[in-house]
Amino acid sequence: MSTTIYDIAERADVSTATVSRVFNDESGVSEETRQHVLDAAKALNYRPHASAQNLARQHTNQIAVVAPVVANYFYMHVMRGIQHALADRDMDLMVHAPANPQDRIHEQPDPESLSTYMARALQPGRNDGILLLSMPLTDEWADRLAETSRAVVLVDSEHPRFESFSVDSREGGYRATQHLIGLGYERIGHITVEYDPPPARYRREGYEQALREDGRAVRDPLIAASDERPFAFSEKGGYRAMKTLLDRNPRPDAVFAASDMQALGAVHAVQEQGLRVPEDLAIVGFDDIELSRCAGITTLRQPARTMGARAARTLLRRIDDANSAPVSSTVFSPKLVVRQTCGGHSEQEDASAGFTWREP
Repeated sequence: MSTTIYDIAERADVSTATVSRVFNDESGVSEETRQHVLDAAKALNYRPHASAQNLARQHTNQIAVVAPVVANYFYMHVMRGIQHALADRDMDLMVHAPANPQDRIHEQPDPESLSTYMARALQPGRNDGILLLSMPLTDEWADRLAETSRAVVLVDSEHPRFESFSVDSREGGYRATQHLIGLGYERIGHITVEYDPPPARYRREGYEQALREDGRAVRDPLIAASDERPFAFSEKGGYRAMKTLLDRNPRPDAVFAASDMQALGAVHAVQEQGLRVPEDLAIVGFDDIELSRCAGITTLRQPARTMGARAARTLLRRIDDANSAPVSSTVFSPKLVVRQTCGGHSEQEDASAGFTWREP
């Protein structure tokens, strides 16, 4: 039979409450009594159960990650960064995300689904801190998170009350479109997302800004929305949106897609029509996933793994010390990576991406 704190209390001639205070390193126990209890535990070959100690100390050694979807290249890279940052810490990950790919959960969750997954992460005793991926926060949810006194860090979204790490999507959309303008394309189209999540909205705003600065009108027939569910930033969504653009007259001679997966789908649609990329239609994506490098997709690189790692390290620091630093927003600047699909001269790739700090 294994040794219990009752056995130790009997051998040390103290109460079980005293034994518990010693093992949980609480005050109110003299040094002589503390050593007496530890000697008794050693004599009985007792080892405190880690989970029991954590529960007593109100620690779980778990971090919750709330995401709209996990089976996506961007989130997989973010998760790799998180795992890398946690490698040297005794921390487990609890992921709250739709498990069934048929669930109609969008990149911008509806209020019901947001409530469900956020509520699970906020249950008492479930975790020591929460990482929110691409989760837009209402003031109501921000209040609820703050009331828990748990460490919270945002990735791919921002809120002035919490530390955040994101990429400047508006700048990315602007630079992608400006690049195509500089290459001489006249009818530059855009593939976006139907339900308008913040990253897609900002990328479209950048696209429109570049057109207007060049004296061009924003033409609705050159814009198509990807509506694939449950995740519209998908190859199939980009394929369907590109088919829509190809059916219009005149069709675009270049397209900026809001994600690399949509860009890959767009390339498939163009080639299926017997057209060539970039000779007949140029394409630029956003993300710089591995598949894009293999397919030669010109894209805007966002450092997903770096964002995940930085966010996780920040969360650990705030778990250890809630007042470790003022809340700040880290905004990474995307880097244009020129490859074959835009018809431009390929530039030497640089694995780094700059970032700026924005204080809320």
